[in-house]
Amino acid sequence: MTNASPYPNGLGQNRAGRRGIILAGGSGTRLYPVTIGVSKQLLPVYDKPMVYYPLTVLMLAGIREIAVITTPGDQDQFRRLLGDGSDLGLAISYITQPEPEGLAQAYLLARDFLAGAPSAMVLGDNIFFGHGLPDLMAAADARGDGHEIGQGGTVFGYRVADPERYGVVDFDDQGRARAIVEKPAVPPSHFAVTGLYFLDGTAPEKAARVTPSARGELEITSLLEMYLAEGTLRVERMGRGFAWLDTGTHGSLLDAGNFVRTLEARQGLQVGCPEEVAFQQGWISRADLEALAARYAKNAYGGYLRGL
Repeated sequence: MTNASPYPNGLGQNRAGRRGIILAGGSGTRLYPVTIGVSKQLLPVYDKPMVYYPLTVLMLAGIREIAVITTPGDQDQFRRLLGDGSDLGLAISYITQPEPEGLAQAYLLARDFLAGAPSAMVLGDNIFFGHGLPDLMAAADARGDGHEIGQGGTVFGYRVADPERYGVVDFDDQGRARAIVEKPAVPPSHFAVTGLYFLDGTAPEKAARVTPSARGELEITSLLEMYLAEGTLRVERMGRGFAWLDTGTHGSLLDAGNFVRTLEARQGLQVGCPEEVAFQQGWISRADLEALAARYAKNAYGGYLRGL
């Protein structure tokens, strides 16, 4: 029996030459003692390592050149899991983050990898789900604000019940973003900026001008404000059909696992399956898929891949 894949063939073709970044560094102290001996982004979210979920987001955007930013001590574990990406039709490289110094630091670390190309960065502990996600990212990838494809920036706003915990978008009367406020005491809206950033090739140069905040970090909000000042930042709102989960606490990690388990059990479809996305994108052959499925011959994950 063949599974009805949620990923149509040819989805998410990358028009802008955009490269991907997965920020999987940090110390994971909020999840201690669980993360004392293992990277947060390698913890299981139901039946897959956490990093599979942001990886498949980039793959659904048609991005095949991806850099994973890790701590020095965790990098070997990521290499053992993901390798060089060739078995998925990808080119995965690794960048060391000596010390976590804020989200904007990722663009400084990835400057050589990007080499002037536009980027899509996703945080390694964020999970995105929604039928229209590839289309939303394709529009962000192609957007140029009247200039070349891939120019400017796009971030994604998601409605949350507790906006004071996040960077929040302040919209004007026409629904356009005019400011992004970090953890405001009085939130200007309920739309938080998610951990997915489509920025043009000037992001590293802009990040180099960001000064450390009061907590000593290079804040992503400061970087996005530079795009806002230029009039080149667009905020796309994710509607009710999307789910955005941050797995940075024990409770949210459990919630994410239960969310994925419920979807997979109900629909019989995998969430965040890189082998499936690679096959549906045409990056690997049927024979390649069967070879990957053989790794998991003794469990349901392998059976799912064989049924595609």
